[in-house]
Amino acid sequence: MSAPRTTVRRSIAAAAALPLLAVALTACGYGSEAKDDDAEKSNVSADGKKLSADTVKIGYFPNLTHATALVGIQEGLIAKELGGTTVKPSTFNAGPSEIEALNAGSIDIGFIGPSPSINGFTKSQGKNLRIVSGSASGGVKLVVNPKKIKTLDDLKGKKIATPQLGNTQDVAFLNWISEKGWKVDAQSGKGDVSVVRSDNKVTPDAYKSGSLDGAWVPEPTASKLVAEGGKVLLDESSLWPDDKFVITNIIVSQKFLTEHPDVVEAVLRGTVNTNKWINANPDEAKASANAALEELSGKALPAEVLDPAWESIQITDDPLAATLQSQADHAVKAGLLEKPDLNGIYDLKPLNKILGAAGQPEVADAGLGVK
Repeated sequence: MSAPRTTVRRSIAAAAALPLLAVALTACGYGSEAKDDDAEKSNVSADGKKLSADTVKIGYFPNLTHATALVGIQEGLIAKELGGTTVKPSTFNAGPSEIEALNAGSIDIGFIGPSPSINGFTKSQGKNLRIVSGSASGGVKLVVNPKKIKTLDDLKGKKIATPQLGNTQDVAFLNWISEKGWKVDAQSGKGDVSVVRSDNKVTPDAYKSGSLDGAWVPEPTASKLVAEGGKVLLDESSLWPDDKFVITNIIVSQKFLTEHPDVVEAVLRGTVNTNKWINANPDEAKASANAALEELSGKALPAEVLDPAWESIQITDDPLAATLQSQADHAVKAGLLEKPDLNGIYDLKPLNKILGAAGQPEVADAGLGVK
């Protein structure tokens, strides 16, 4: 694989692009569309085959846990496999809006957490999406005010934030509370611990003001809290077998997968190559992800936030399917989800074909693959 494009040119271009980005944010119905390539191309892939779609619309979050998308799009590694099939990226701030966009056809493929993947699949009665790859594991921490909370038992009676009712971190924290033997009403968040649903954008300021005693949050929010004087009391990875659990999947609309399997396969070749490059070049990849964040949000992460956040995230093609089933079970236990039928949520055949061709081991679907 040829070396990715350097991030220097794109970082310089970011400043000029920000006014245009602001317009896109207000104009786009389901998320912010990134810039399109102006070049006229025929849709011929990297291997010289003509692909069946002129464009592929990809959604993701401007979060480090979506590093595969950040780096793969920033460095052109996904576009390279698609040839003249244009990548149209859009960014989202929450899983439900990305699922809505997928259902509406505003995106074809998305990077998203396990809880919205489960909810989207079950609410459509298994008809709207498939998980076709993993992307990231880990990157979730419990950060607390060390003056108020010194041990895990001290959380009782305290105000702890999660990003959103029923989101992946909310479910994990409610399950942890339950396993401690404490009681919390899942909907209101009231109980032995006050679970405060707080957007990741405002949580650091709320913590700084003293209105929160801590938070169970993904990166880079966790490291932002540490930069404000918080202390990591628990890394969620320590609660899972082999210290791994899915935090980001790659999903595709079933309609797009049926109509354009060649395009999906090309995107997956791009993500596999991206993940390989990230893991082989962690410092360069970290800088690339930060440059992408700066272009999308107008602000890069400072080193004291970026470095520990990046260190805690594992980039992987493996969807860690068994942990998705466990997360669904935790949501059922918390009363946030009726027992779901997840059979058919995965279609890992295209990914395993790519991994096999690259001499890498196949990944498992935990018995939840499409039959």
